[in-house]
Formats: sequence, C-alpha cells, structure tokens
Amino acid sequence: MPVGDLGPDEVVTASPDSDLEEITQTLDSENVGAIVITEDDTPAGIVTDRDAALAIHQHDDVASVSVEDVMTEDPATIQEDAEAIEISRAIGEHDVRRFPVVDEDGSLTGIVTLDDLIATIGEQLDNVADTIEVQSPDYSP
Repeated sequence: MPVGDLGPDEVVTASPDSDLEEITQTLDSENVGAIVITEDDTPAGIVTDRDAALAIHQHDDVASVSVEDVMTEDPATIQEDAEAIEISRAIGEHDVRRFPVVDEDGSLTGIVTLDDLIATIGEQLDNVADTIEVQSPDYSP
C-alpha cells in the first residue's frame, strides 16, 4: 500500500510568519499533534505539540514567539508513492514520528505518522491470521 493512501488527506498547515499562539490554538481546535509549515505548498518546517510545550521553558513571552523559532526546519518527508513499510525505515533514520507526504515535485499531499504504520501492520497481521485460520482449521489462538 502506498504511503499516499495512508493518513488524512487534509493536512493542517500554517505559514512561517505565524506565531506560537496561533499554532497552539490550531493544534487544539484541529485536534492534531503537528502542523506542517509550508511555503508555496512545500514543507518548510513542522511544529509538533511537543515543540510547543518545550517552548514554554525556552521563552519568556511564549505567545509572541515566531513559529520559525520553534519549528523543525526542512522536515524529513516521504514520497506519496513509497510503500507503507518505508515509514518504518524513515522513523529509524530520522528519529521522528510524523512525516509530511510529498509528490514528485515536493508539494505537500498528506501526512503520515507512526500510528499509521502501526495500523497498517495491524491490518496485515489480521490478514495473516485469517490465512492461518483457513489453512489450519484446528488452530486456536
């Protein structure tokens, strides 16, 4: 299954000139754990709920902090036509849980997370279990 088929189709985005107050309000109102910062439909950064929480200890006036001060610049991305298992490789390589999904031109098309990988593996394991049960009628988990 290609990565582009996983995760939400609509990605919550913001511009680099946003401030942290706007970002935290959006994280809350959209009930998401990350916002992709875009420039011309290309991921320029990502701000996670963890980034926002850590900013509290690093800045005196958190509300006026620029998103550029807390975002991860040039986030690791994954191609929309990559196979879902590539999420696992990317997690190991980049030590992050969320990846903006991009097309061949680098434009943002989605977002995938560790949770999407776990759900995909779960579905595959269900398929394997069904096959085992069909082929081994005496098998009982």
